[in-house]
Amino acid sequence: MATLIVRYPTVEGMKFDREYYRATHISLVRAAWGEFGLQSAEILFPAPGPQPDACVTVLRFSEQAGIDAALASAGTAEVVGDVPNFTNVQPAIFRAGD
Repeated sequence: MATLIVRYPTVEGMKFDREYYRATHISLVRAAWGEFGLQSAEILFPAPGPQPDACVTVLRFSEQAGIDAALASAGTAEVVGDVPNFTNVQPAIFRAGD
């Protein structure tokens, strides 16, 4: 199993539409990357109080090559292009090793 973590850091003046992210963006991610072995997408929103991130999403793929293929695919442009629809923050991407 391979893991890709997408973080949306909390910054002053940020917006983040949780409902859009949950209902629309993650569906887009699943459609774009499912063929590359995306097995699950776990969305984590912070507990109340100051937190370093507005959202962390853990994407699990069957293998590292699937992450490579997903990120290089044409569908990634659509995934990235959708980001301004729910936030004004640039996401940080973390690839976990084996």
